[in-house]
Amino acid sequence: MSADDFLAGDVTVPESREQSVSLHIDLDKKINTAFPGVVVRKDLVKAVKGNAIVPTYVLEYLLAQYAATDDEATIQAGIDAVRKILATHYVHRNEAELIKSTIREKGRHRIIDRVSVTLNEKTDTYEAAFENLGIRGVRISPETVKANEKLLVGGVWCICDMEYLYTDNYKDVPWLLGSLKAIQLSRFDFDGYLAARAQFTTEEWINLLIQSIGFDPELFGYRAKLLQLTRLVPFVERNYNLIELGPKGTGKSHIYSEFSPHGMLISGGEVTVAKLFVNNSSGKIGLVGYWDVVAFDEFAGAQKRTDKALVDIMKNYMANKSFSRGVQTLGAEASMAFVGNTSHTVPYMLKNTDLFDELPAAYHDSAYLDRLHCYLPGWEVDTIRGEMFSQGYGFVVDYLAEVLRFMRNTDFSDKYQQYFTLGSDISTRDRDGIHKTFSGLMKIIHPTGAATAEEIEELLQFAIEGRKRVKDQILRIDATMPAVKFGYTGPRNQWHAVTTLEEEEYPAYYNGRADEEPEEVSHLPEVTSESTHIRKESELYEGHRDFAENQRGVSFEKILLPYLRGSSEIEIHDPYIRQPYQGRNLAELLALLASAKDPALELDVTVYTASDQDKKYLIQQQTMFRQIWTSARHQGINLRVVHDPTGHDRWITTDTGWRITLGRGLDIFQRSNDDWYDLATSRQEFRQVKAFTITYTRENRAQ
Repeated sequence: MSADDFLAGDVTVPESREQSVSLHIDLDKKINTAFPGVVVRKDLVKAVKGNAIVPTYVLEYLLAQYAATDDEATIQAGIDAVRKILATHYVHRNEAELIKSTIREKGRHRIIDRVSVTLNEKTDTYEAAFENLGIRGVRISPETVKANEKLLVGGVWCICDMEYLYTDNYKDVPWLLGSLKAIQLSRFDFDGYLAARAQFTTEEWINLLIQSIGFDPELFGYRAKLLQLTRLVPFVERNYNLIELGPKGTGKSHIYSEFSPHGMLISGGEVTVAKLFVNNSSGKIGLVGYWDVVAFDEFAGAQKRTDKALVDIMKNYMANKSFSRGVQTLGAEASMAFVGNTSHTVPYMLKNTDLFDELPAAYHDSAYLDRLHCYLPGWEVDTIRGEMFSQGYGFVVDYLAEVLRFMRNTDFSDKYQQYFTLGSDISTRDRDGIHKTFSGLMKIIHPTGAATAEEIEELLQFAIEGRKRVKDQILRIDATMPAVKFGYTGPRNQWHAVTTLEEEEYPAYYNGRADEEPEEVSHLPEVTSESTHIRKESELYEGHRDFAENQRGVSFEKILLPYLRGSSEIEIHDPYIRQPYQGRNLAELLALLASAKDPALELDVTVYTASDQDKKYLIQQQTMFRQIWTSARHQGINLRVVHDPTGHDRWITTDTGWRITLGRGLDIFQRSNDDWYDLATSRQEFRQVKAFTITYTRENRAQ
């Protein structure tokens, strides 16, 4: 059967492109029904932002007033209203003088600006400064300051009515503050939130949260979604210490600068004891006393100078939730998030130093690092691309920020204990880290506290991994630290060891024995070339293999080619080869087979798959297979494509007796942007994979 014959027969596909779109639309309808007035279409922010440099929560606050609906006409009217508000009231730095003139001429004008307040001890008055408008010394009442204490630390975005009254006294500031309203949600119904959560499946709820962050959940696997949601844990857990190091452009600092009015993002180089904790001369409490989350941007940089006194106070605060002001000890609840860029690959750091290699010397200290509850592997997070942003509905981020803040009073750290028990040699500090991460994720994903044993186990494993990554790297720095077996026992008292993904990918480097070949590696088929000895079939591994989401170092050459060598007939059963990236997977496998066979021999390959239900995409699929068929022919591969509408399972069989059962078929790689300058476009082992399984079975050899 040729590629053209593929179109013959009735088309019945269980999972069509229309069904996927329909599910997306159904979820959006469900979101709007369950949470009326507090959700917004996420692409609207870009539509209204223009050149206004304001946080996302400010824009969504305005959109929630005018466009929190799924009615298209109301949305458009709301967009126009918000645009008009921004055009009329938002203060651009380069238009500050024009706004000042408007206030003077009109006598009163409403503005949107970031406002901070200081106490003038000489006059015993509070004075406001307007960041973009560029004016200072504006009198503000103690009652207003008391109602918005964050004005005193870092500043708050506000809607203000400004007035102008000139007097002959040059000491008088002519600017008067008529009214001030902080841009943040004033109240919400938490019981209603929990009741609405019960209407969603866990998958739907996670997708809603990912859309609320601003991303399209269809482009993220489960582990990738957990990585994004873990960035929210500092907002829902008191005194939670999170570190994320990874490449540039993955959105590490976005959550802390744009997502919540309760978080403060500061540059790692701007941190001082007075700014962060307390100014001993004035007695003024620092950031940790006012904000739920203090995030340190650009924290990495081995050559950065640091204040040792600051590090010592920070270590005490991270461990004991307190800091000293002279002889007085003060407490605070602010969580800390440390984000920074890495300049080396993970295997390079594992072989030469450790995964904390990029930190300044003062922080590259086992006592400080041991205070970290979770190390988020930023190298697993994909670089942000335009296609990743959501056009679906999600929570107004200010609403979700209030929910997370409210749940800081709740503790879900013991929810796993009815099913699982942590390993006995896990220390108290390790347990605290695991408990806090687990509790935070439970509150975010299962705010009612109800979850299945399987759902709880997934979060527990992820929380253990986050703390294990911290502890394993500390062991490289401080040999006096005792090694720990990270894992848990289940209902049948069966031990489940937990490993990090990089431990699975680079076991020799991870365990500090680069000269030894780990046992796990020997389970993978050996990769050989034509110029080297080819591993005998009797030596090939038989059995089951699991590959984790985001794992690298996987390729068809490693996991398939050793079993396909020497075959003259191969069958590939994969019902989902429809979209271009899926067709590329098939073409890459055929190219690999062509390069490995004797050029003088021909290879017969039959592909059993299903056709696309949509006529437009069916033609695209037909064209794709014709191109693959033609190209394969030139390389001595006779490709047959057989229409198999009832197929569901995925496997490969050879006339040499091998059966390879593929959990995901050939579709094991995560989608990329197909940038030809990206090395991952050319080499499969540089790509991240989806979670998948593969089983090798030796059947009777064909006669």
